[in-house]
Order: sequence, then structure tokens, then C-alpha cells
Amino acid sequence: MPSFLLLEVLFIFLFSGVRQSHPLQEVHVSRETIGKISAANKMMQCSAAVDVLFLIDGSHSVGKRSFERSKHFAIMVCDALDINPERVRVGALQFSSAPRLEFRLDSFSSQQEVKAKIKRMVFKGGRTDTGLALKYLLRKGFPGGRNASVPQILVVSTDGRSQGQVATPAEQLKERGITIFAVGVQFPRWEELHTLASEPKEQHVLMAEQAEDATNGLLSTLSKSAVCTVASPDCKVQPHPCERKTLETVRELVGSAPCWRGSRGTDAVLAALCPFSSWKRVFLTHPATCYRTTCPGACDSQPCQNGGTCVPEGRDRYHCLCPPAFGGEANCAPKLSLECRIDVLFLLASSAGTTPEGFLRAKAFVKRFLQASLSEDSRARVGVAWYSGELALAVPVGEYRDVPALLRSLDGLPFGGGATLTGHALRQAADHGFGSTTRTGQDRPRRVVVLFTESPSQDEVAGPARYARARELLLLGVGTDAVRAELEEITGSPKRVLVHAGPQDLFHRIPELRRKLCSRPRPGCQAQSLDLLFVLDASASVGPENFAQMQSFVRSLMLPFDVNPDVTQVGLVVYGSRVQTAFGLDTHLTRAAVLRATSQAPYLGGMGSAGTALLHVYDKVMTVQRGARPGVPKAVVLLTGGMGVEDAAVPIQKLRNNGVSALVVGVGPVLREALRRLAGPRDSLIHVASYADLRYHQDALLEWVCAEAKRPVSLCKPSPCLHEGTCILQNGNYRCECRDGWQGPHCGNRSLRGDAPAGGQQSFTSQRPPRRPGHPGR
Repeated sequence: MPSFLLLEVLFIFLFSGVRQSHPLQEVHVSRETIGKISAANKMMQCSAAVDVLFLIDGSHSVGKRSFERSKHFAIMVCDALDINPERVRVGALQFSSAPRLEFRLDSFSSQQEVKAKIKRMVFKGGRTDTGLALKYLLRKGFPGGRNASVPQILVVSTDGRSQGQVATPAEQLKERGITIFAVGVQFPRWEELHTLASEPKEQHVLMAEQAEDATNGLLSTLSKSAVCTVASPDCKVQPHPCERKTLETVRELVGSAPCWRGSRGTDAVLAALCPFSSWKRVFLTHPATCYRTTCPGACDSQPCQNGGTCVPEGRDRYHCLCPPAFGGEANCAPKLSLECRIDVLFLLASSAGTTPEGFLRAKAFVKRFLQASLSEDSRARVGVAWYSGELALAVPVGEYRDVPALLRSLDGLPFGGGATLTGHALRQAADHGFGSTTRTGQDRPRRVVVLFTESPSQDEVAGPARYARARELLLLGVGTDAVRAELEEITGSPKRVLVHAGPQDLFHRIPELRRKLCSRPRPGCQAQSLDLLFVLDASASVGPENFAQMQSFVRSLMLPFDVNPDVTQVGLVVYGSRVQTAFGLDTHLTRAAVLRATSQAPYLGGMGSAGTALLHVYDKVMTVQRGARPGVPKAVVLLTGGMGVEDAAVPIQKLRNNGVSALVVGVGPVLREALRRLAGPRDSLIHVASYADLRYHQDALLEWVCAEAKRPVSLCKPSPCLHEGTCILQNGNYRCECRDGWQGPHCGNRSLRGDAPAGGQQSFTSQRPPRRPGHPGR
């Protein structure tokens, strides 16, 4: 036979034995819900009279490792069973080429005895003849059971690869009233599991590889028939999205090569081009629905602030995984006090409309606030002024000997009466309230005016308020509901207004005012940890002028963010005739450096492909190896003119499946249908009529980014493990299991022969990402 024909026949023979599908099933829920599922397992108990028989596959196709997993699953189920001759009876039968009774239902009368016997079960080996085991039960019934006088439950653990026919005996068992759970191990055939299982199928098909989740699924189904109960009435059986993954081995045509074939009817040998193929494995996913019991948890109240992730520790306890900037504080809350570097001028209305009582309330509030918030070594400096017709500066900012002297100065403030000219007072406070210091920029503390008034102003306030804000003054307002609208106009935002309903309610606002003074009230989410990447269309369809407008827009978006390795990291990718990483996530460590690098990003021209750019982001930019941080929210913002996005639907979904949020900003008079397809399930799409209008959509984009920064994240998406290592979540952290030949915390080191653990895998718990090769540590 010619050599190429022989080679092709050999390849076809070798791969004909390759398993064509390798399914897995997992419940796709948040880490918090997984914690609730785990907590529910400890609260579920089955105490009714019922016979439970475990039918465990011990064949060679399952293997000893998966056989042990089936035993582990059976033991976890037994933990919830009230095993007693009068209530729950448990038996076990192992099958392969022939069934073997491990122990009868009436053999043991306690949970400890049953679990010990299951642990001692020995792997049998042989063919997988599930049908023969089912016929055994049809002939002999449940060994040691109570026949049909109590409910009978059969739990079949198998890979679903029976050499015999299973449909008929399984149906006959179900006709006798036996409830069958089909529990998959290793790489099960879903079709056979569905054939075995009782109705409804989705509630009776489980996966033993995830024993805790499968136990919850089994007990949840039994709770509907009153066999099992939950200690708390607040616990509920709810549907959750599941995903069944199939690893398909597919044959792809690679090319052709010369070969020689015999000509039909002659002895001639003809030269020709013969195709040759390669085989590769691809994951296909199939959505399904699983039913699991969840119980209220300690994280329901969302106690973790500033993007922290709540991890339950039982039903009533939890701990917070905090972003780096808030790791030392309880519940990830920042330390809020007047220890921040700030200049504050309290501006008190002393007019007839305010009344003497209102003026005294304002003074009492300021005194109590300063007593609670100001210390001798405080970095904050305070001043006090009052006004009616004119501004009177009682205590210039910082000009007092000590806190007691400042408080005594407040006692001497007189009530003025007269007109309420708030606008005039604001303009005077902006010009003279903070002295004549010439310090500017980073050297000058942030300056704040806290306005107290209970009376509407008798002059115009909008202009003076703009005048004060233009001089970099932060305006905060405190008053009654009667002046809420005016205070919102003065401060520029409802978030900068504190409204009180009376004297006692006013004093309750002290913590809120402290937070507003020492937290930066700039727009955006600069306190949130975030890995943020911009992808700019730099193709000929955009043009250099419009590309420059996109650069300017991105620079303005960066201003609200605190760019540093512990809070926000920013990267930039441009695409056109090629795809280029202008700078990676961990390239620039300050906002100034990011702004400079954004201005220097190249315009590429040519034909652009958004799909190619997003694949580049997926493979080479938004990875832990290239600076992305485990456990930190990740967002990609694609700015495009709308051309060349037809191939982007699959790549953008790959990013989203990998835990990366993606927003599309499409620019043009008409919203293209191809752009609509990129929006995703949460409508992550902003349409802008022209490049000149980008600036009008800055707030909407920031709002989206900040919302994504608060979403729960997975420490394993994207995976921090190198060289195809497997990332596994464990106890609020992660660990890497390495393939043969690799070791280290992130599978980044080659293992010497004999150094690697058995199976070539290494586990190492870590929260720090691997460094990029050649990249200096921080």
C-alpha cells in the first residue's frame, strides 16, 4: 500500500477509538449562592420510612478513581439520612460484568455503620452491564427492603456506557413505583442517564464529580415528596442555570500532500494530491436547569463595601474579600474621619428667615461635629463664618490655637437677623474664606464649604455657586426639606445635600457628613479595584481626525480613576491594518503616564476587524500573565465606527464567558444591526450620533463601568494558572493544579524528573498573580 494511504488508514484507526464526547455538568451561580447551597446541605434531613439502594458502577470504563468518587457521594447522602430500621434503610450493590451485593438494606441500623461499610467497598472491574444489574433488581427486589410498603429509591452511579440494553428494565422498575436517580461519573453519556432517570428528568439526573452539589440536588428532589425536610422554613428549592459541557473530538482538513493511487482497471500508479487531517478537541456547551435548595445566608445583606466579595462561613458568619485599597478595614469600609488633609469652612445662615433657634441648632451641630471628629494632631483645618446680608469670618481656616479655643469661638457667634443673601455669601466665601494662600495643584488641600441654612435665599444662587465650584471648592449643604431644591442647585448634586427633620435627626447626620468630607466626591468609581481596557477603532473607516477625538474622549474618562497597581489598571489596544497593544494593563502605574500614552497611541488606517482585536484582547492582553489581577473586576470598552464588526459576536462572548465585562460604543448616524448583536444579555451598548458627541455620553459610560466594577467576580476567570494548569476555587481562594512537567504556585516552573507530585499535578493556594516573564516585581 502506498505510504500516504497507509498513514491515513493508521490515523483513522487510531482515532476511531477516541471518545467523542466528554461531558461535565456544573451549576452556574454566584459564589454566594454556592455558599447557600453548601449551607443548605447541613440543614437537610431525611427521617421518613424509606428504602435507599445505591447501585454503584465498578466497571473498568469508570475506573477506580471515579468509583471512589461514587462512594464519596453516597457517604455525603448518608450524612443527611436518619438511618434506623424503622425509618431510613440503606443498602449497596456494585455492578460491572455481574452485580454483587455489598450489603443488604437490613444489614446495618446506624449511619456510622453504613458509612464505614461503603468506605470499605473494593473496586470490582469488568464490563459495564447496567441492564443486567437492573434485571437483578427486577427478579429479587430490594434485598432486605420492605417491598412496596415504603417508598423505594434507587441511586445509580454510572458513566452511562452500558454494553447491554437499559431502557426496558429501567422502565419496568419505574412502573413498580421505584424512583431512580441517575448520577453521572467521569464522562457520562447524558442520553443513557436520561433513559435511566425518573421524571422530571432534570431533577433526577446529577453529577457525582461535584458531590456536594449533587447531594443538594438529590435531597432537594426528595424534599418535594416529604421524604426529606429542611430545618428552616426560609430555605427554598429553586431552579438554577446549569451548563453541560461536551468535549468533542473533531477532524479538520489541514491540507493536501502528494500521494500515489492505483488506476482502476489498469496496472498504472497515478500521482495525486490526497487530503490529510488533524484532530482537535473543542468544548460545546448545552444549557440546562438544575434544582437546588438554598437557605438565607449571612451575605444576603451585602455587608462588604467598595466592591468587596462576601464569602459565607455557615449561616450567620461571613468574611469579606476586599480590593487591595480596603484590605485592612472591616467590611472593606474605608477609614472615614477628619484625619484626611482638608480645609473646611462652615458657613452658617444667621438671617431672620433662619430664626435664632435654627442658628443655635447649626452652632450646636458644628460644635458636636468638631468634638467628635477633630483631634490635636488632625490634618484637617477648620474655619467658621456666618452671614445674613454680609459675610462675617468668625474663625479663619486654621487660625486657632487648639480645639477647645475653636469651640469657645463658636460660643461667641451672634445671631444677625436681616435678609438671607446666600448667593452673595457664597461669592465672598470663594474669594476670602480660605485666605490668600498661593498654593495650587497637588500642594493645596481640598477645600470645602459646608453651608447651613433653613431659609430660602433672597438673591440668586446659581451663578455664585458656579463661581465657587469653578475655583475648585466642594460645596456641601445642610438644611431642612424646605430648602432641599435650593441646596441641590448650589451643590450641584443631591448626593452633596444632607436634609434633617429636626434637632435630634440633625445630630444623626454627623457620620454622613464625615464620610462626605473625607471621601472624594468626584464622578466615577475611582475607589473600586478595576482592570479597564479600551479598544479603539483606528481603521480607515474612522479616519485620523475622528481617532483623535476618541483619544481625547478616553483621556477625559480616565480623570475620575485612581490609576495605580492597587486600585485601577488601564490598558489600550488599537486596531486597523493590524492589531497593536498600545500599552498593557500593568505598563503604566500612574494616571499621568496613562494620559500621555493614550495621546501617543498610533492611528493605523487600513481595514479593521473588531473580532480579531477582541481575540487579541482575550489571548494576549486580558490575561493574568499580562497583568490582569485575580479577583479584580475586568471591563473592556470597544469604541468603533461600526465597520468591521461582523466577526466580533463570538470573540466578545468569549470575553464575557471568561468573566470580562464588555461594552460597545458605536459611533455613527445609524445604529448598525451588527452592533446590536454585540450588546449581550445586559444591553451593553451605547450609540453615539457623531464623534463630536462622545463627550455627552461620558456619564453613561462611567455609570456602566462602575456598575460592572461592583459585580461578583471569580478568582479563576481569567485563569491565573500557566501552561494549561487548572484553576480551582477553594475556601474563598484559588489553587492551581499543574499538568505533567510543570510545577510552582501558578504552574510556571518546569519540574525536574521526580520532583512533581503524583500525576504531574501541583496544588498551591495563592492570591497573587504570576508575574509576566521579564516584568519587574512591584
